[in-house]
Amino acid sequence: MRVVDLTQEFDLRAIDALLAPEEGEPIVDKAVAEILRDVRRRGDAALCDYSRKFDSYDVTPALMRVPESQIQEYAAGADDELVGILRQAIHNIREFHEQHTPESWEFYAGEGIRLGQRVTPIERAGIYIPGGKAAYPSSVLMNAVPAQVAGVKRLVVVTPPRSLAENPLVAAALNLLGIDEVYRIGGAQAIGALAYGTETVPRVDKIVGPGNQYVQSAKRQVYGTVDIDMIAGPSEVAIIADETCDPSWIAADLLAQAEHDEMAGVWLVCWSSNLAAAVFEQVEAQLESLDRSAIARVAIARNGIAFVVKGEDDAIRLVNHIAPEHAEILMAEPDRIADEIRNAGAVFIGRYAPTVVGDYFAGPSHVLPTSRTARFFSPLGVPDFLKRSSIIRYSGRAIERYGEMIEKFAISEGLTGHARSITVRRHKA
Repeated sequence: MRVVDLTQEFDLRAIDALLAPEEGEPIVDKAVAEILRDVRRRGDAALCDYSRKFDSYDVTPALMRVPESQIQEYAAGADDELVGILRQAIHNIREFHEQHTPESWEFYAGEGIRLGQRVTPIERAGIYIPGGKAAYPSSVLMNAVPAQVAGVKRLVVVTPPRSLAENPLVAAALNLLGIDEVYRIGGAQAIGALAYGTETVPRVDKIVGPGNQYVQSAKRQVYGTVDIDMIAGPSEVAIIADETCDPSWIAADLLAQAEHDEMAGVWLVCWSSNLAAAVFEQVEAQLESLDRSAIARVAIARNGIAFVVKGEDDAIRLVNHIAPEHAEILMAEPDRIADEIRNAGAVFIGRYAPTVVGDYFAGPSHVLPTSRTARFFSPLGVPDFLKRSSIIRYSGRAIERYGEMIEKFAISEGLTGHARSITVRRHKA
């Protein structure tokens, strides 16, 4: 974990160079593009071929959809106590998202004109659930519950063939949420199936959910044919801390993100070199006890940085510049600066609010903007599953009052056909 002293010079370009992501792998994009073309062309046949090739699983169109009874059978293998915890988490997530349900509206603008906005849910959303060790029931909840609250009528889940058998708690999450349309397909081919539709898998309007670099590349390439949640990069946390916080707590929070991925971004922002040194010692000590210590160690060595700044103002400036996925404020008086953190996917305020409470339980979706995109992206939520239609009501009186202006506007752009559309009405108004 490097220490970067910004007390003498606060150079934003130098910070950008430190945080610059590695270049993407063009060979991945090329391979994914071919898979997507093949799925679009051959449909189910391509999905079956790729399942045999990549998952060593012989699936047929008839076996592609997981029967509801089988989902329940897999779910029955989950630990009862953990299922109870899932129920409470679902309650928390649903309760939070029910506070954010935009409504349709109209207003009278005079002269027989009414304007407004109609808010409606999308019809179908697809959720990608990774397989293996990356299959997390929390991701099912955080993607599906906002969609359900928004009123999405049909949720379509895709997941690698052995995923539910290997992860009964994921099956339990689906069962608790009443999601019964699940298909045994994974990888880029599953994203293609959701985007284009096949004989068996329906086309959806939006695709959400985490996945490896092939899945993320596929989501990026089908965007525009369908909507997507976001391109998820490695997990990130920036922790602003003062010397009142126990260094062991700070180290634990950094490692909680570092164990996700070797590319995870873990950043401490403080104004005490002594605190930075103490946190570094705790990170080294705690690494030994992690099950995923090999992953976390690489992340800490490659991307772990302790930024030492002059004081709180520079800490605020730095975190807003970094725009992290998660920002923690571990201070004796966190509210003093909390409102100033504008660029972060989620802000965790106070020493008893680590990022992990948001990962699982607090309520807001943990699907957050990464790779510094919190400058302009927001967390996944109910509005992401809603669409807006503008409503325009014009009377004859309105056309009489404003029609000539509209005609002249159209003619100024060389669109006489547009102008005529108004002219024929003015003579009848």
